[in-house]
Amino acid sequence: MQIGFDHEKYLEEQSKYILERVNHYDKLYLEFGGKLMFDLHAKRVLPGFDENAKIKLLHKLKEKVEVIICVYAGDIERNKIRGDFGITYDVDTLRLIDDLRSFELDINSVVITRYDGQPATTVFINKLERRGIKVYTHRATKGYPSDVDTIVSDEGYGMNPYIETSKPIVVVTAPGPGSGKLATCFSQLYHEHKRGNVAGYSKFETFPVWNVPLKHPLNIAYEAATVDLKDVNMIDSFHVDAYNEITVNYNRDIETFPLLKRILEKITGKESIYKSPTDMGVNRVGFGITDDELVKEASRQEIIRRYFKTECEYKKGYVDKDTFERVKLIMEELNLKQEDRKVVVPARDRAVKLKEESTKTEVCPALAIELHDGTILTGKGSDLMTATAAVVLNAVKYLANISDEIHLLSPVILEPIKKLKSKTLGSKSPALNCEEILIALSICAATNPTAQVAMDKLAFLKDCKAHSTTILSLSDEETFRNLGIDITSDPYYSTENLYYNN
Repeated sequence: MQIGFDHEKYLEEQSKYILERVNHYDKLYLEFGGKLMFDLHAKRVLPGFDENAKIKLLHKLKEKVEVIICVYAGDIERNKIRGDFGITYDVDTLRLIDDLRSFELDINSVVITRYDGQPATTVFINKLERRGIKVYTHRATKGYPSDVDTIVSDEGYGMNPYIETSKPIVVVTAPGPGSGKLATCFSQLYHEHKRGNVAGYSKFETFPVWNVPLKHPLNIAYEAATVDLKDVNMIDSFHVDAYNEITVNYNRDIETFPLLKRILEKITGKESIYKSPTDMGVNRVGFGITDDELVKEASRQEIIRRYFKTECEYKKGYVDKDTFERVKLIMEELNLKQEDRKVVVPARDRAVKLKEESTKTEVCPALAIELHDGTILTGKGSDLMTATAAVVLNAVKYLANISDEIHLLSPVILEPIKKLKSKTLGSKSPALNCEEILIALSICAATNPTAQVAMDKLAFLKDCKAHSTTILSLSDEETFRNLGIDITSDPYYSTENLYYNN
């Protein structure tokens, strides 16, 4: 993979800057926007960026850091899904705690924000507390957003319990946006200052990147990634007025800055050191870019990827038409076409040929994958296996220099699996999915050295791009995610079934 980002330089620059900010206070509440771990968006748009760069940064500072995790009660109630993992926010919180602990970071507590006795949230609280995790609940802040006198009072932030912390950097993170991180930070600042402690607030938000141009594809890719939130990148006018320097921020931060500044000044009783939203941030990711043209192209590819994702989510009913129309406008703004993703045309061409050979009226599932050497392979769905399974087998055979004529999977293994699936388990989808085919391959590898060679090549599929002419089943989507394959799909289902297609 070509590298356009210096990960080590970024870590050094970022840790140094955070420590400089901490020196102004006894305690710094650091709000982490975006993904703390597995930041796959950053990895895709900044070739060379480590998806776990932020957690590795905190690991370097572990003696000075403890973590508070915020979860919005409403997200738990409606089973909100983290798209890149396909798991709900409450489950992702458990995963996040385990991952943070694996990096030797102290978990202070979980804060349930805007809690009002919701039943599913109460069950989640019980689950955490019975596993030894401290849980705090915050209600909606009285007076927010306009009545600053009430917000900064015992009726506002003062109604929230004070969270006891012991380290100079308190990282406040969450499974996703809208989780109440900012309110939690400000609530803590209120309590700290009432106790006479000198505490401050900063924000660690990777995107948009404040020191690259407003219309740089890297920043436009952020708009595409948050199209459902209706985020819009803007010039930080406050920063221009204060320093005569152009920087980029996004609409929500710019719109709320005057209010946040007033709240901070009310809490501390003195003029804020922050003159702009950009001032509040500690992000240094822009300084790690080493190849701007490579980053631009990676960002364009990410925008196309987001287009396909949003189009499929619209088909599934997850987003409204305005959201889909907006991502189309972003594509048009950069003159991008769906076909600019290299794997799209080969997948569609294969599907057209299959359609010509078929008597079925439904869309023919076909899938194309681009390997790291630029080779593009295709696979088709059949009565035996899904297109995802077929293309993965084709890919590992190619990587292992195994002839197409050689069968990796023994009928002696496949037939009992098919029988178990259709007859014993009563599956309405008899074709073996990608996970089932890989299990069969692993069984065959026990006695077949050729199958073992193919198995060993699965790791080389990580970060490959693929495209499907039909929406993947949840199972195949999960398997591709686990293999690290970057998959997009056209917005069509492979069958007319409403339930058994999932």
